[in-house]
Formats: sequence, C-alpha cells, structure tokens
Amino acid sequence: MRIWDLFTGADGERMQTMQAACMKAHKDVSIESTTLSWGSAYYTKLAMASSGGRPPEAAVMHMSRLAGYAPGGLLEPFDLDRLAAYGVTRKDFAPAVWERATYKGELFALPLDTHPFITFYSPKVARKAGLLDSSGKMRSLDSKDAFLDAGRSMARATGKYGMSFGYLLDTAQSWRLFWGLYGQTGGQYRMVPGSSAQLDESAAIEVLSFIQEVLNGKIASRNADYAGAIAAFSSGKAGMILSGEWESVGFKASMPDVAAMPFPKIFDKPANYADSHAFVLPKQDYPDEKRREATYKVLADLVKNRSLTWAEGGHIPAYMPVLATGAYRKLSPQRDYAAASKIVTLDPKVWFAGAGSDFQARMCDAMAPTLQGQKTAKQGVEAMLSQLDRLLAAPQPM
Repeated sequence: MRIWDLFTGADGERMQTMQAACMKAHKDVSIESTTLSWGSAYYTKLAMASSGGRPPEAAVMHMSRLAGYAPGGLLEPFDLDRLAAYGVTRKDFAPAVWERATYKGELFALPLDTHPFITFYSPKVARKAGLLDSSGKMRSLDSKDAFLDAGRSMARATGKYGMSFGYLLDTAQSWRLFWGLYGQTGGQYRMVPGSSAQLDESAAIEVLSFIQEVLNGKIASRNADYAGAIAAFSSGKAGMILSGEWESVGFKASMPDVAAMPFPKIFDKPANYADSHAFVLPKQDYPDEKRREATYKVLADLVKNRSLTWAEGGHIPAYMPVLATGAYRKLSPQRDYAAASKIVTLDPKVWFAGAGSDFQARMCDAMAPTLQGQKTAKQGVEAMLSQLDRLLAAPQPM
C-alpha cells in the first residue's frame, strides 16, 4: 500500500522506523512511503490527487484541515468494523479528538497523536524563583495573577526575562497562543462562508490584553522571533517558554532537566491549543480491495503498536492505552504534559483554517501590532475580524 506524509527530520526518521517495524511484523504487507513538503503545497497536491481519483491508499493530515476535505468528497470514511477487527475502537481515543475526526457521524480521520501548545520550564530557574512545589514540579499557575507573578519572579532569577515567546515573522505561534486562551474563556465563534465572522469580542479583547501584559518587555520580550525565543530559553535567559511540544527533543538535548506542563488555566476553564496528526483515506475511483485491507492493517498497527516510538519525539499518542504503560511514564518531560490531550482546542471547523494555512498567517499578521504594543487589543480584534470576513467571502476551491 502507498502512503503520503509530511514528516521530515526526526519525525520522518521515526515514521520510517515505525513503518519498518510494521512490515517486519506483517510479512504480507509492503509499504511504499512518499514524503512531501510540509505546508499548503502538501495539501494542494493531496486535494488534486484525490479529485483525480488516483491518490495513495492513505495519507497523513492535520486534523485541523479535515473540514476542507471531508465535506468536499476528497476523503473516504473509515469502516469502524474493519478497524475494530484490528483492535482499534472509539473508546481508545479522547472524546474531543474522536469527535473532531468525524464528519456527519462518520470517522474520516484515524488520529495518530495530539500535539499541543504547552509550557516548558527550567527547574533550575523555577527553583531559584521559588516556584517549585514539594515534589520538585512547578506549582500551580492557574490564574492571570499567578502566571504574571511567576513571570516576574523568573525574570528576577534570570536577570533578563521570565518567559520566552517567539512570534515575529512566524505564521502560527501567536494564533496558537490566542486561540488556546480564547478557548479557556469559553468564547464561541461563528464562521459561516458568505457571512460576517462572529467572535465574543469582549473575551477576545481580554485575551489579547493579557498577552500584552506578558509581552511587556520585562516578563517577556515584545519582539522575539521563533529562533530567538528558543535561544533565550535554552541559554537560561528565560525560565519558561510558551511553545509546541514538538520542541521537546531539542530542549532535552540542550537542557537535560527540562520540564513541561499543560498550558495553565488563565481564564475560566482548562484548554490547550492543539492539533493532531491523523491518517486519512483519500478518495479513490477504483480502490483495490487487497490494498485497502493492507491499509487498515498498517494504519491500525501504526496507531496501536508503534505509538510509543512516535511519543519519543514529543507528540502525545492519540491511542490512549499507550499513555498508561510503564514505558510511556518513563518518558520525560512527555509524561508531565500528557494531560493536555484531554483539554484540546482545535482550529475552527471551516475549510480555510488549519495547519500551514493562509488563515493562520493572516491571524498572526493581524495580531502582530497589538502584541508589539503599537495598537490596542480592541484594534487587534477588529483586524482579525476583518481578515476573517475576507476569507469567509472567498469561494471554497474544489
């Protein structure tokens, strides 16, 4: 069977290792893997292959992109009985993740992981700042005041910044931070093509105002880019970084004692911005039954039996039984942020949203002047809504 993915670097190596182990376990299966460039180019090629009726048997997709593919007939739903025959069922996944993988009651994506936006911290700096509890873990930062106070304490401990967050010239980071915090407020949204976008504007303004407080030049820099934020944290110039769990391997290499946790509950309820890598079945005009059966066997094996290998790269396995194993509990800092998978906030369910999309880039551009302190939070929300209206007015490509 053929499978497309977008994994390069360490993730690509892990996926190749997983697939090799799968073929070793199933001698009757051969996997032909193709890795394409991450981003909009990948999704364009996948859409074109599906619309042409001759795509690979399976492909990797960010769950946040599902809304642009399942409704348009570019994917086929999974046969739940076939999955169950290989030991993969709904009860094995977090309800929020499974629900997001469905469209009109059918499963269109088989989740491989959850990769949330979390907080990494330096135990050394946190200890100096008096922020560790009796077990050596970061004490609760579950309020605006607790979070900001911790930032100030760590700034005194480092002599530079308390926290690190890089967003300039980045196409996703500020959106991830904003949308996760907006999810914590319980704020709703309405994004219907052809209509004006609706957000809870007071909640959105509150979120942007809070981010401005963090990026005040003392707790965190107002003008850091992605690489600069990582360098500041890795070198000890900041005690905490707000970033994605995909950086855990790199941080572990430079800071063996690095620790992490789900994003603190700043507002009304716990929520973590996240996305999910998942396997999908691109629409085929003339499916081969033998290849289709091999596809189910392979995908079930990768999710059920190879997720620990995937977890070593930092991603949280979507297949929850893995989280309860002793082997997973030995992974640090992965075990300490695993709970983030239960409180996920994914991108809006609209065709133009999702990983690698122009939507995220536009939202980041709209927020940038506010995050830099050049515009008010209200102006930032207005700019976001203006961009959303333009996207909602555009026709959906098919």
